[in-house]
Amino acid sequence: MKNEFKNKKILIVGLGRSGIAALEVLLELGACVALQDSKEAEDMDGETMALIKDNNIQAWLGAVPENMADFDMLVLSPGVPVNIPFIREARDAGAEIIGELELAYRVGMGHYIGITGTNGKTTTTTLVGEIFKATGRDTKVVGNIGSPVVREAAKANEDSWMVTEISSFQLETVDRFRPEVSAILNLTPDHLDRHGNMENYGAAKARIFARQDKEDFCVLNYDDEEVMKLGEECRAVVVPFSRMTELDFGAFVKDEEIIVKDMDGETAICRTDELKIPGSHNLENALAAVAIAWFSGIDKNTIARVLKEFAGVEHRIENCGSINGVRFINDSKGTNTDAAIKAIEAMKENIILIAGGYDKQADYAEFISTFPGRVKYMVLLGQTAEKIKDAAFKQGFTDLEICEDMADCVEKAWAKAQAGDVILLSPACASWDMYKSYEKRGEDFKECVRRLQP
Repeated sequence: MKNEFKNKKILIVGLGRSGIAALEVLLELGACVALQDSKEAEDMDGETMALIKDNNIQAWLGAVPENMADFDMLVLSPGVPVNIPFIREARDAGAEIIGELELAYRVGMGHYIGITGTNGKTTTTTLVGEIFKATGRDTKVVGNIGSPVVREAAKANEDSWMVTEISSFQLETVDRFRPEVSAILNLTPDHLDRHGNMENYGAAKARIFARQDKEDFCVLNYDDEEVMKLGEECRAVVVPFSRMTELDFGAFVKDEEIIVKDMDGETAICRTDELKIPGSHNLENALAAVAIAWFSGIDKNTIARVLKEFAGVEHRIENCGSINGVRFINDSKGTNTDAAIKAIEAMKENIILIAGGYDKQADYAEFISTFPGRVKYMVLLGQTAEKIKDAAFKQGFTDLEICEDMADCVEKAWAKAQAGDVILLSPACASWDMYKSYEKRGEDFKECVRRLQP
C-alpha cells in the first residue's frame, strides 16, 4: 500500500461498512485514528465496540468532538452530508475532507473503472466485472456493490482492475480520484433530499471525470440530454452509447445488433435478442458495458460470450418464481421513480405493484402516469404510502390500499392476483424507513413469497 497517512490525525465519520473498512486500513498504515458516529454506544453492534476497545480508539458516539482543529483529515462515510456543522468547522480549521473512495485511491494501486448514474449502476458494474474476470485479469468489483473499495484497494497490485460502482454521495468527497474509464449511465431526479436540486446532483455525478484527461475514456449515454450536457466539460475521450441512434463513434444498435465503432471501423458484438436481461434499460446497460470493455482493450469474443450468459443481479427485476400462474418479481433495487418505471415497462403481464418507502422528496406524477394498461392494483407501505396514494388519486388511479408491512403487502397483492398476472416489488423509494438496505427489503419480500407456497 501507498502510505501518506502515517501519524496523521484522522477522524472517521460514520461507522457503517465503509467506515469500518477505512478504520482497519488506516490502523494498519499507522494513522492516529478517532471515530464519530451519530449512534450512541448502546446502539452500536458488539463487533464494532470490540474493535474500538481492543485498539483503544477515541470515539464520539452520539456526540461530536469539541475541537475540530485537532484533526488533519476527516474520512466521511457516503451517508454523511458534507455540510453538517462540525464538518464545516473542520474544513474551516484546515482539515482535508475526503471519503472512503478517495482514501482507497490514495492507498492502493491498480486500474480504476468508475461507473455512476441514477439507475443501472449495479447491473452494469456487475456485467463489466464479469467481462473483465473472463479475460483472466485480477478484477475486484467494489464500491456501492460488494466490498468497500478501500478494503480491496489495500490488497490490489499494479495489475489489478477495480471495477467500481460509485454513488453521488461518494463522488462529493473525491479529489485526486482518476479512473482510466468512467461512465455516467443516466441522470434523473434522485436524492434531492440530500443534493437540493438537479444542478447539484449533476455536478456531483460529473466529479467522476473531473481528473481525467485525453489519455482516459468517459462513456456517456447519448440518449440522455442531461448526461451529454455534463460531458461538455469532460477532458477525456468521450465514448457515447445509444439505444436509439447509429453513431459515428461509440456503442450503438444497428439492425438489431450491438455495434461498437472506433477509429478502425465497426465491430458487431452480438444480437440484441441474445441478451438474457430484459427491458430497454438493460440494453442500455449492456451498451455501456460494451463501450467500457472495448475501450479497456477487451476482445469481441469475450464481451459477446459474457453478454449472452449474464442473467442479471439479485434484487433488480429478479424472477422469484411462480405460484398458480402468478409470477413474482423482486425489484427492491428500484429505489427511485425512474427505476420503478423501467421495471413496470419491462413487464409483459398485468401488474400488482408493491411500492413505497423512505421519502427522498420525489415527485410521483410521472411514475403514476405509466400505470394505465400495465398496473391493475397497487399496495403501498412505508413513509411515502400516503404521498403516493395522493399522487395516484389525482390521476384517477384508486385501485390501491396501504399496508402495514411487507407480509401484509404480499398477502394483499396475492389476494388480488389472477393467473397470468405478475406481483412486482418495485418501491420507487429507498428502504431506510423500514429496512437497513434495499437488499434486506428484497430478502423480506422473497421470504414472504416463500410463505405463500402451498
